[in-house]
Amino acid sequence: MHTLVFLSTRQVLQCQPAACQALPLLPRELFPLLFKVAFMDKKTVVLRELVHTWPFPLLSFQQLLQECAHCSRALLQERPSTESMQAVILGLTARLHTPEPGASTQPLCRKHVLRVLDMTGLLDDGVEQDPGTMSMWDCTAAVARTCIAQQQGSATEPGPAPIPVEVRVDLRVNRASYAFLREALRSSVGSPLRLCCRDLRAEDLPMRNTVALLQLLDAGCLRRVDLRFNNLGLRGLSVIIPHVARFQHLASLRLHYVHGDSRQPSVDGEDNFRYFLAQMGRFTCLRELSMGSSLLSGRLDQLLSTLQSPLESLELAFCALLPEDLRFLAQSPHAAHLKKLDLSGNDLSGSQLAPFQGLLQASAATLLHLELTECQLADTQLLATLPILTRCTSLRYLGLYGNPLSMAGLKELLRDSVAQAELRTVVHPFPVDCYEGLPWPPPASVLLEASINEEKFARVEAELHQLLLASGRAHVLWTTDIYGRLAADYFSL
Repeated sequence: MHTLVFLSTRQVLQCQPAACQALPLLPRELFPLLFKVAFMDKKTVVLRELVHTWPFPLLSFQQLLQECAHCSRALLQERPSTESMQAVILGLTARLHTPEPGASTQPLCRKHVLRVLDMTGLLDDGVEQDPGTMSMWDCTAAVARTCIAQQQGSATEPGPAPIPVEVRVDLRVNRASYAFLREALRSSVGSPLRLCCRDLRAEDLPMRNTVALLQLLDAGCLRRVDLRFNNLGLRGLSVIIPHVARFQHLASLRLHYVHGDSRQPSVDGEDNFRYFLAQMGRFTCLRELSMGSSLLSGRLDQLLSTLQSPLESLELAFCALLPEDLRFLAQSPHAAHLKKLDLSGNDLSGSQLAPFQGLLQASAATLLHLELTECQLADTQLLATLPILTRCTSLRYLGLYGNPLSMAGLKELLRDSVAQAELRTVVHPFPVDCYEGLPWPPPASVLLEASINEEKFARVEAELHQLLLASGRAHVLWTTDIYGRLAADYFSL
């Protein structure tokens, strides 16, 4: 539903030339809604002029494009329109090319108020886009091109320098875009358009390029560093980690494939690991740590003991954890603060089950998001864990995909989870009842690749839906869709 104010605003913007002429006459309190409607309806002429004459020091996408009292549509949950994004950038460029008024100019013109353009928080779903929307890669490139062009223009244009604007962005970079982005970051130094990175995601980037990029980032802005598919090993990580540790406000660090390098002597490997641990101890604001696909067997205590503050999000997927790792985590200060925990790919069916249950008990009061994909949990282990799992009364998301659970086990989970009033999403496996001729216990690879009986599964879905309706929980999503981007980012919890 839309309010009358929203509908009136939409009507005003139908004639864009007239709307642009009216902007100086409109109260500044209307500008946030004008921006959202113009962005939503691709009123690019008005959108450009809104940015050009923005009457507030801050223009924040996260504030303006979220659900509001006038419109329930949350544009941050959608891919941004290419036309709208380009209009915002053109408006910013026009503002920078407008000379600052002289001291005698009264009153101060609206278009000279903007100091910060915050473009962070845009949807980054990693899915192929349609031609009318922008991916995070495209947004990064568009902002980078603007920075380079502005620096080149300011070097040749005479007259007074424009009022500087800080542009806050989330950046994604790979081998192909590295040189281009590095030039943009260099160009923004001393430029009226200052590029400030909040979250950096670098994929498949060589070690020297990663270091060079980190050296160009503002230490006061960076919130997250996410290094993916770099396969650095401990040797490469020991080179990069001191450059990351200089970001004292860093709240999230996501590393992958951290393990010993078989090409070097074990003594060097241990030295590199000790150096890595020492650098990890420098972080004072770290709240999220992801070490996916890293060999941490028997070493979790060494890693977590170095941290200065308790973590709120810990991702240890496919880390070959041992019972002692889980026992340490359950007894550590981190357990009582965890909001998000990912133990996917660790076998929790044998001797790890009891330590895992202890960890679940220790984090029950705070846990919001629990990911247990491919943990070899069959009905026996699930039923033994349910009394503890249901004490996680604030839990919103539960991921159980790739576990050998039967329909009976899922039904028991559904019935017992009635006590979890905050639960909104359960990603469950295809029940083993729906497969033909499964080996037992079935490896996760078989569960992920084997064909299921579609007719049987249709009956399972119908029965689960009826149980949800009968318990008054039709709003809870039970799904097998692991690609639906249902898992929450730590900063959105």
